[in-house]
Amino acid sequence: MDLIIGGAYQGKLTYAREKYGLKDKDIYTCTEDGELDPGCRCVRHLEEYVLGCLRKGVEPTRKFKKNAVLICRDISAGIVPMDAEQRAWREAVGRYLSALAADADTVTRVFCGLPQQLK
Repeated sequence: MDLIIGGAYQGKLTYAREKYGLKDKDIYTCTEDGELDPGCRCVRHLEEYVLGCLRKGVEPTRKFKKNAVLICRDISAGIVPMDAEQRAWREAVGRYLSALAADADTVTRVFCGLPQQLK
């Protein structure tokens, strides 16, 4: 499993498409409904999936295809939100990414379109 993280609009998906040869049909985009297709080659917007899980009161899964490419927006930077749900979401995404990073074969941070290998 390969994990790609980075801020909004930093080029994570572009990097993943180029590095892994991904096509539109390979990519699942998560929404706030908390649904997920762990069988897809690439799963993006994991932060939205975590929000849905938080609202449902369930733990987000860490079971993905062995060769999965996971993409998550880093929502931990900046000002701590005043809203309790937004703070809980931020914390949940941080814990989730830490667990995924421990399981991942590689972890790449994309900043300004430039990949930085963390693991």
